[in-house]
Amino acid sequence: MNTQQILNDITAKQLKPASEIPDFSIGDTLNVHVRIIEGDKERIQIYQGVLIAEKGSGINKTITVRRIVANEGVERIFPLHSPRIAKIEVVRRSDARRSKLYYLRDRVGKSRRLRDQRRGLKHVMEDQAASATTAVAATAETEQSE
Repeated sequence: MNTQQILNDITAKQLKPASEIPDFSIGDTLNVHVRIIEGDKERIQIYQGVLIAEKGSGINKTITVRRIVANEGVERIFPLHSPRIAKIEVVRRSDARRSKLYYLRDRVGKSRRLRDQRRGLKHVMEDQAASATTAVAATAETEQSE
């Protein structure tokens, strides 16, 4: 067994499963749940911001999330597979035509906003089907209760 194979085996054990990492892309607004340890206490702090960059691959993959606090831009780089990251949620999907959104650092006010992502026809049809099924189920429940 060569050293590269040993390294690959060790890092494969430390990767988070794909089910824990949601499908997100550049420009999305994320809630990153970070474990904070203060003394002997542990709590989870939510860091919400826009994903402006992804870097690396495998165990070295990092994401850069930018938010505005008191009219000052704050960026934080999170190792994606770190045990300090409890959970990542996608709050809002946005349309980005670049792979790195560093130009947002220079933007102020409304020009900082990103366009909402338009969902494809397939998703619209699925949403309509899901709402129709819930409506039918709700009607059946009211008929049974009467």
